[in-house]
Amino acid sequence: MVTQIGPEATSLCAAVAMEIRGVRTLIEQLAETLVADERFAMDYMDQLQVFDLVIQCADESADLLDRVAQGEGVRPAIERVRLTAVQERLRAAIG
Repeated sequence: MVTQIGPEATSLCAAVAMEIRGVRTLIEQLAETLVADERFAMDYMDQLQVFDLVIQCADESADLLDRVAQGEGVRPAIERVRLTAVQERLRAAIG
């Protein structure tokens, strides 16, 4: 059974969401640096697309934590995750 979280957990969720967004920014900056090298970008186009997926996963995870921190129930918060694979893993985590 999933219950509402207390004030400490609320603050922690909000702080972790901010940390994830910071990591997302660093990944985005790294991707921009790599793509700036045209030859590298052409040689590794498929692998560079993984950066976009990682950024999207970070966004979804941070948004989920924000929703929980703002008092939304865990299950409804998970239902709003837009990446199906992430949503499925989160559902499995809570049973």
